[in-house]
Amino acid sequence: MIRELVLATRNRHKVIELVALLGDLDIAIRTLDEFPEAPDVVEDGETCEANAVKKARAIAEFTGLPAVADDTGLEVDVLGGRPGVYAARYAGEDATYEDNCRKLLQELTGVPRERRTARFLTVAAIALPSGGIRVAQGTLDGVIAEEASGTLGFGYDPVFFIQELGKTLAQLSADQKNTISHRAKAFAKMREILGAAMVNV
Repeated sequence: MIRELVLATRNRHKVIELVALLGDLDIAIRTLDEFPEAPDVVEDGETCEANAVKKARAIAEFTGLPAVADDTGLEVDVLGGRPGVYAARYAGEDATYEDNCRKLLQELTGVPRERRTARFLTVAAIALPSGGIRVAQGTLDGVIAEEASGTLGFGYDPVFFIQELGKTLAQLSADQKNTISHRAKAFAKMREILGAAMVNV
C-alpha cells in the first residue's frame, strides 16, 4: 500500500495547490523540504508528460518513496501553440511570472479577443520506487486577456480569462480554482490512480 507520497516540486505555490488537492487522502504528504539533498531535475523534455515523468522518477529513486510530479504548458492558438511546454521559461531561464506574462501580452498586442483562445494542459505523473509510472492529464480552455487582472494564483493566472466566469484565474479563490483548473482535473484522475494503488500496490 502507498502510505507516503513525495511532492516532486520546490515550487511553493504548486505545493499548496497539491496539498489541497490530495491532502484528504489517507496518505502522508511529504515535500522536498524534507529532502534537501534531493536533485534539481532539469525539465528538458519536449512534452509536459516527459517532464512530469522525469521529475517523478528522479525523486522516487532518490527518496525510495512514491513521488508525484506535474508539468503544465500553455497553448495559445494564434501563436501556433506557444509557449507550450516552455511556458515557465518563456521570457528566459530566470524569468519571473511577471516577465512571462508581459512577453505573452506583448506578442498578442492588437490581436482581437476572439483570436486569443488558449488552453492550459497539465500532465501529472506518479512514479513508484519499483519503476512503475502512471500519468493523468487535465485541460482548461480560456482566452488571454488584454491585461493582467487579479492578485491570486501564480504563473499565467492573471492573464488567463475564463469567459464563463468573467474572471481571470487570478481573480478566483483557491477553492474556486481547485474546482475547475487544469491541475485540479489532472489530480482528480491521479486521486483515482492513488486510491487504486493504496489497495493494490
